[in-house]
Amino acid sequence: MSATSPTLDDTFRALADPTRRAVVHALGRGPASVSELARPFEMALPSFLQHLKVLEEAGLVTTAKSGRVRTCSLRREPLASAETWLEAQRGLWTQRLDQLDAFVLQLKHDEERP
Repeated sequence: MSATSPTLDDTFRALADPTRRAVVHALGRGPASVSELARPFEMALPSFLQHLKVLEEAGLVTTAKSGRVRTCSLRREPLASAETWLEAQRGLWTQRLDQLDAFVLQLKHDEERP
């Protein structure tokens, strides 16, 4: 992870794992305790905590401790940055595919001429 602030690479790296994506999805519904988040997964708590650590280092999750309960919350800013990047890529590829489509139609039209 980045030594300073989390980057887009950190976000995608964190989201590359299905367990971490499931945690992000669960936190999209609101804050939850570590035990609530870990419950659906068949893994030891230390392994699950490693997933949370990756999400925290990527800036996707924050935690707060109250007594013995550690509560996690989703930080949406890194997800918004990823969405912005993906939208730009979608626009670029849509434009390229439109150009390819126009080229293929032009070739077809040229072949139909006597």
